[in-house]
Amino acid sequence: MESQSALATARCGGLELRWGERTYVMGVLNVTPDSFSGDGVGDDVEAAVARAKRLADDGADIIDIGGESTRPGAEPLSADEELRRVIPVIERLAGELSTPLSIDTYKSEVALRALQAGAVMINDQWGLKHDPRLAELAAERNALLILMSNQRDKGGYDAGLKRDTADYDDPIAEIKSSLKGSLEIAASFGVPRENIIIDPGIGFGKTWRHDLEIIQRLGELAELGRPILLGPSRKSFIGKALDLPVDQRLEATAAAVAIGIANGADMVRVHDVRQMVRVCRMSDVIVRRK
Repeated sequence: MESQSALATARCGGLELRWGERTYVMGVLNVTPDSFSGDGVGDDVEAAVARAKRLADDGADIIDIGGESTRPGAEPLSADEELRRVIPVIERLAGELSTPLSIDTYKSEVALRALQAGAVMINDQWGLKHDPRLAELAAERNALLILMSNQRDKGGYDAGLKRDTADYDDPIAEIKSSLKGSLEIAASFGVPRENIIIDPGIGFGKTWRHDLEIIQRLGELAELGRPILLGPSRKSFIGKALDLPVDQRLEATAAAVAIGIANGADMVRVHDVRQMVRVCRMSDVIVRRK
């Protein structure tokens, strides 16, 4: 198992990711009309650019741009429509911001156009299981690649089903197995290991109790030897645990972020960047003594 200090430094555009020194913050930019979190800006390019600039001003290290909603039950989006939503925004931001840009997509045709427009990272919610060509693209373009463990094909509350069950008992074992498979696909296409980040996939096919357990046991994923991204922001496990609507989950998100950092998270993906940057910095002072 690699220690955090042994993880190779990665380059993300103009940003050097020195794993273990501090927690990096990824700000969410939803270019969708139906985001679960209520922060989607639809196809309003000016609104998207303005929000991205606020995220950067608030301290986001990376901005993750998504054109397709990941809320449970959302209808799949065509590549053409996804491109129509995200490419004008990426082109504008690449010319106006120094903050590195990530494209949140599982389609290689969308990722290619996004990288050509100025993105430097691919965030694949299916961990190469939907479109392995993303790995070939990441290798060719030397782009950073986030591999997420997604169990939505196995059922569960967050798969949009009525029942609060899933087809496995040990979420960490399932996630490790899933991510090992994704890492093998990435390696087969020649993606440099130092360019890969792993994500356990909070809210993607797990029950809300599984999500809590994942945060508790996050450190067990360190044996995969890659930095860990955690995305608990406003997720449904908070609503289920505390009976809170999406717009009242800030403090609970902060708790999940802080505990996640204590348990090994290297990057967090969040909506409320200004507040979560402060949470990360205080957590780093305590956990990393930085």
